[in-house]
Amino acid sequence: MRDRLVQVRRQLYDSLCNKGTPGDWSHIIKQVGMYSFTGLNKDQVDFLTREYHIYMSSDGRINIGGLSSKAVPYFADAIHDAVISSLPSSTLA
Repeated sequence: MRDRLVQVRRQLYDSLCNKGTPGDWSHIIKQVGMYSFTGLNKDQVDFLTREYHIYMSSDGRINIGGLSSKAVPYFADAIHDAVISSLPSSTLA
């Protein structure tokens, strides 16, 4: 189980980095255990719930153990969109 959690964390980290998602995502691979703080704020979490039907605590904590490697690409896309949508429009130009 421990190896699977490490693998899912690495896959999520790599996916976010490969997409160029703004921010430092290294905390995802530095943390251990079944839960992880994503670093997302309440507005970004609300975006994930509203637009992607992804549910987590309002502080951005997720259960890594409940995330399959098959679901990581969808989750990474959703995080990327949530982060991008929360940026001021002037930073996107």
